[in-house]
Amino acid sequence: MRMGDGGFAPAYNVQIATDPRSRAIVGLEVTNHGTDHGEDGALRAQVERRTGRKVAEHLLNGGYVKGESIEQAAEQGVALYAPLPGTGKDGAVCTHRAQDPPGVAAWRERMTSAAGRTVYKERAATSETVNADLKTFRGLRAFAVRGLRKVRCVALWSALAYNVMHFADVLTA
Repeated sequence: MRMGDGGFAPAYNVQIATDPRSRAIVGLEVTNHGTDHGEDGALRAQVERRTGRKVAEHLLNGGYVKGESIEQAAEQGVALYAPLPGTGKDGAVCTHRAQDPPGVAAWRERMTSAAGRTVYKERAATSETVNADLKTFRGLRAFAVRGLRKVRCVALWSALAYNVMHFADVLTA
């Protein structure tokens, strides 16, 4: 995978789904894919299997933004909230393309609205704090094991530790 320093190294990509209200980790998957593109659908399916409830809204970071995934989510009745990519001069955002399929057009419209931007702002205060906690306090950084199964096991233990500690803090506060 491409690393932050611009080089390449063996690595794993941990996908985490969190509930923005409770900040509970409700889904987790590990891949060796170099990008997040296309990983959102599997996480939604996992959350729906575990909870028995349909995911209606999904906040994603910009790494997940891919037309096919946006269209697939729209077909499933899921409203995605993810940033519009900068595509023009000086990073200007493209708000409309005539060739956009209906789901992508709806996503672009949603993300240019004040309401859509307000919903997306929740992500920084919820999902990113969970990611920071996992990396800082729960050991989810460099893996001392190799192989998807072993890395998934370590990531699940980190998520379990996070959920136990988070809810212990919530209950005692």
